[in-house]
Amino acid sequence: MKKNILLLMLATSFSYAGFAQVADSTQRHIVLQGAANFRDLGGYKTKDGREVKWGKVYRSADISKLTDADLQVLKDKHIATDVDFRGHQESAAAPDRMNPNTDYILCPAGSDSLNNSMMKGMMGHKANGDSLITSFYINTKYLKDRYKPFFDKLINLPDDQSLLFHCTAGKDRTGIGAALFLYSLGVPYNTIVDDYTATNYYRKDENVKAIAGMTKMMNINPDAAKAMMSAKKEYLDATFAAIKQQYGSVDNFLRTQIGLTNQDYKTLKAKYLQ
Repeated sequence: MKKNILLLMLATSFSYAGFAQVADSTQRHIVLQGAANFRDLGGYKTKDGREVKWGKVYRSADISKLTDADLQVLKDKHIATDVDFRGHQESAAAPDRMNPNTDYILCPAGSDSLNNSMMKGMMGHKANGDSLITSFYINTKYLKDRYKPFFDKLINLPDDQSLLFHCTAGKDRTGIGAALFLYSLGVPYNTIVDDYTATNYYRKDENVKAIAGMTKMMNINPDAAKAMMSAKKEYLDATFAAIKQQYGSVDNFLRTQIGLTNQDYKTLKAKYLQ
């Protein structure tokens, strides 16, 4: 009975597809002791009726605290490439803990300046967290340098290996990365949004702690803190709108900035769709 009530509550909080994303969390969510928001990007349907392969690409929050048992899980899932979207300061303060011989790449473009501006912005946006986060999502300056190496790794990933990408919360930089990857495979935008907003479910406990810390230690308005820790559809909409405004379309951005060729699209779909 309690389980049914919980599912009903979740259903009222998500769109139908979003609820389905959460409902299949027993397969999607990888429960680890030292990381939150760690999940498989498989199972999503594309516009042409295909499906993203399970067990190939994973997204996560910070992985600096993985336990030995967690590392065995990653090994069992053949995760051999780690794409880190954090900045130099973040990664140095909390280095990723990965299995030996993992192919690690840091993609810090914009993250160091982002952290500094966020700290200043949080003090200056005590009543409006939405505007601060939206200012990040509409900034296209660093998209090419942050995500081109990510796509290069995806395209060249050996067939017997899997890839993990992450930032600190697994929400913003990771969320945009996941959105661009799923878009390149032909996953509908509403499904992409559902994957993005599902972070609110997978990080619910961590967000409660973060919001409490922000309000207590930094004297930030609780509503503003909640907005800043949330994954809202409007945020991702802002990124896609900014890309379309500057580059004409998301496809044109992927081709001219990320450098995807017709062959690259074929390779991505061959590797990650079934």
